[in-house]
Amino acid sequence: MHRYAAPDLKPMAGHLTNFLGVRINPEFFPGLLNGRAGEVEGAPLPANWHADIAEWGAAFRAVDLSRETFTMIELGCGWGCWMNNTGVAARRVSRKVHLIGVEGDEGHIEFAKESLATNGFGPDEFDLHHGIAAANAGIALFPKQEQAGMKWGLEPVFGATEEQQRQQREAVKAGSHDALPMVPMSQLVADHARVDLLHIDIQGGEADLVEGCLPLLNEKIAYMLIGTHSKQIEGRLYDRLLGVGWRLELERAAHTGTH
Repeated sequence: MHRYAAPDLKPMAGHLTNFLGVRINPEFFPGLLNGRAGEVEGAPLPANWHADIAEWGAAFRAVDLSRETFTMIELGCGWGCWMNNTGVAARRVSRKVHLIGVEGDEGHIEFAKESLATNGFGPDEFDLHHGIAAANAGIALFPKQEQAGMKWGLEPVFGATEEQQRQQREAVKAGSHDALPMVPMSQLVADHARVDLLHIDIQGGEADLVEGCLPLLNEKIAYMLIGTHSKQIEGRLYDRLLGVGWRLELERAAHTGTH
């Protein structure tokens, strides 16, 4: 944490500034960050409003292990959280950066564009894809929301039956959903011999994606940070990844509630 912290941070009007110097528009999170514009927050020990020390530490570990260039992919990138945070950290230790994001919500893609520009990343340093991260190409349905930033856990629909496809066409026509391209991992990594960090948080589709492109991940990805959404998903990931030689460095187990 302290290695990447920025010294002598100054507040920025209209933005919350985190310990790295990353500027965040509070309007990205109505309700959660209301009234925090102009603040500078300390290191997330043990957590901040977005993530805990385990996720921060794993992300920085990938920066530690990178070489002259830090390349990362964030699947389900939202406002570009880990693109911005790891990109700024890598830049602080003199890495060139290339940041890649995939996001299904059109408003969140605009947030990511804004935040990357605010934090000093030029157009040649990032790529954003409005679509759904997947192992293979295709079309998926993604729900629309009236105001970006109100919901961050929207889930795409894959592999629809014929009846579901009919319902999807009606949903798209009614304007409640978008039909979006599925962006395959092979496309995202095609121009890169090594990806230093793959961050996956796609609302329950993590294990399906990993299982669907495991040979490619083995070949191209140096480090993965996966946000899981159930014990079942965790179990599948442990089985598949540990079984082919991946090593678990840090774990924060999913919490399961009952009623």
